[in-house]
Amino acid sequence: MAGLAHATTHRERVLRALGVTPWVRRVAVAEPAASELPMVDTVAEVVSGDCVVVLPAGCSPRELDLVGRALMACGPAIARAPRIEVSGGQLPAAPQARAYLVFGEAQAHALGRELPAAALSRAHIVLADEPASVLASGAGKRRLWNALRSLRRALVAAAE
Repeated sequence: MAGLAHATTHRERVLRALGVTPWVRRVAVAEPAASELPMVDTVAEVVSGDCVVVLPAGCSPRELDLVGRALMACGPAIARAPRIEVSGGQLPAAPQARAYLVFGEAQAHALGRELPAAALSRAHIVLADEPASVLASGAGKRRLWNALRSLRRALVAAAE
């Protein structure tokens, strides 16, 4: 039992060092898998908001689960952010948002081609590795956490 208490305090220290506020559910509720979360297909489905997540097309369920869990760890504003897939180098929509979390350089280029220059200059764009790269290496996971921290700071600064 002492090992469990030590693991819990270690986890809390690590989360605090990463700048992540842990959330604890009061009642166990079945969460949808990240692969069950809807992808946005049209501009009409995206409401101008705080954050938009841009993903490569064809991510595996394991990669989508990783992305979903990472986003949920950063609070509801980021966890509920609309997800848009880039297919064939093209975005299906060009939503306006204060911040973008972009997985991969190809997706960043697609976002840059679709958004107007004024929207690009106002937005905070955070680049992370593609989900497959994040799964493959510890360095990719570290860069993802740093990207999420940067995104949270940008959203907090924009809200103030």
